[in-house]
Amino acid sequence: MRWLIYLGIFLIGALALSQAVAMIGLDPMPGDINYDHDTWHIHIPVIYSLGASGVLAFVFWFFRR
Repeated sequence: MRWLIYLGIFLIGALALSQAVAMIGLDPMPGDINYDHDTWHIHIPVIYSLGASGVLAFVFWFFRR
């Protein structure tokens, strides 16, 4: 049950962070892949993915200690 608390804290933090990034105007970041076609759009957030991976690796490492 403890992992549900951590998951809830993580989701609230991710929501707050996404709103902060939207307000600052950092979307899309340099290094992200954007492809626009006539009726559709593809956005691959490479930098966000690498950053989230690094943060999650640190969090899991910290709680495993």
